Amino acid sequence: MASAAAPRTYYARPMTKWEYATVPLLVHATKQILDTWGEDGWELVQVVPGPNNPEQLVAYLKREKQA
Repeated sequence: MASAAAPRTYYARPMTKWEYATVPLLVHATKQILDTWGEDGWELVQVVPGPNNPEQLVAYLKREKQA
């Protein structure tokens, strides 16, 4: 006699919601700027050249949105 497998139960987690910030980086203070934002819970996602001046860097940051 074959036994029936118990049905699997799946639990959905609520979707994580994020907020984003773009921050201009000053070459002489990059670490200090990123450390300051990091202490406020922001995570660095990417650094790219600025849209109007490729020598000006822009940091993209994210953190979990507070309810």
